[in-house]
Amino acid sequence: MIMTYFQNHVFTLTYDDEHQLGVAQAAGFLNSEEFREAMMACLHLIEERQPLRWIADNRQMKAIRQADQEWYLETIFPVLRDSTIRRNATVMSEDIFNKMAIQQILNRVDHFGEMLLKEFDDKDEALAWVLQPIAQ
Repeated sequence: MIMTYFQNHVFTLTYDDEHQLGVAQAAGFLNSEEFREAMMACLHLIEERQPLRWIADNRQMKAIRQADQEWYLETIFPVLRDSTIRRNATVMSEDIFNKMAIQQILNRVDHFGEMLLKEFDDKDEALAWVLQPIAQ
C-alpha cells in the first residue's frame, strides 16, 4: 500500500510499504523554510519506516539556495548516508539551476556508505533500478 506521508503545495512524500520505497517529489521552488521542512519529513520517514529504496523525483524542482545546500550536507546527508537505504535514485530536474545544485552537493560528498546512488532522466527507469533485489 502506498501512503502519503507528507505534503505541501510543492512537495509530496509517499511511502510504499510493499517495496520499502520512499518517494520524494518536488514540483517547483521551495523556499528555505519549505525545503528544510520537506527534508526533515524525509528524515522522519526514514527513521520511522527504515526503507531500503528511495527516489528523489526532482523533474520539476527549481534551484536550491546555497545556504540550503550547506544545511543539507551538514544535517540531512549524514543521516541519509547511514540509513537503511541501499538504492537511491535521483530523477534529474529539467531546471539547469537545480541540476547544478545537485552536482555541487554530490561533488562535496566523500562517500555514500552502503547506499548506491544513481541519476536518471526517466522516472520509470529509476523505479525499475530501485526495485531490483538488494544484495545482502
